[in-house]
Amino acid sequence: MDAGLIVILIVVVLVLIVVLWAVGTYNGFVKLRNLVQEAWRQIDVELHRRYDLIPNLIETVKGYAAHERSVFDEVTRARAAAATPGATPAQQAIQEDQLSNAIGRLFAVAEAYPQLRAAENFTQLQNELTNTEDRIAAGRRFYNANVRDLNTKVETFPPNIIANMFKFSRAEYFEVTDPAVRTAPRVSFQDTQGNVGTYNQNAPAAQPRATDSPVQPGTQQGGPGQYQPNSYQPGQPFQQGPGQGGQYPGQGGQYPGQGGPPPQQ
Repeated sequence: MDAGLIVILIVVVLVLIVVLWAVGTYNGFVKLRNLVQEAWRQIDVELHRRYDLIPNLIETVKGYAAHERSVFDEVTRARAAAATPGATPAQQAIQEDQLSNAIGRLFAVAEAYPQLRAAENFTQLQNELTNTEDRIAAGRRFYNANVRDLNTKVETFPPNIIANMFKFSRAEYFEVTDPAVRTAPRVSFQDTQGNVGTYNQNAPAAQPRATDSPVQPGTQQGGPGQYQPNSYQPGQPFQQGPGQGGQYPGQGGQYPGQGGPPPQQ
């Protein structure tokens, strides 16, 4: 076979490999972009469901706490801002943070009204809102995972060559700040009297509490034949107290050399 023909065949094969790689990379970008868009649409559906629940929640709370007008106005403004279309995921995350804070203050108001917390309508709305927020959190994780894959592919070489040629760009994460998650846990303990305290490593040890036993902790006095903590000092012979009429060695019982009668032969 002619050498020139071999070179041409090699070039054709290399060009074909490059073209196939470029097509596969382009299709991969399209797939990731569509996954990101689909995940965002799922979040958007749950967000609008949340927006629809909020007016009913406000009206329910108004029936028991009509004078809390400032809280109702704050929730209404935050809902209107979050429901405004055209926001990017990053902007939407900020608005959702503000709405979540406003809803938290609304529930704080509800805590002061036991009849409201016991109302069936309020309980149902609260449960539906909680379930919706759980679905939003699950959708956010799915969306952010696809955004991570797309951004990684956009920035790595050689796929970034195709990304620059066809204008594939990075996507924005949807990161909602959750103060309950970011707050460090606080360990507390409750005693038998219902008193709650916090753990402090440098706090002095508590004094022994009273028990049902006739001998209370910390009240035992050292005496003959009794064990005294920390009474033994290194270098000193061990001292045993006199017998106390018991049944064991050193207690004045039935054994030789312990103050009792001699053993029977």
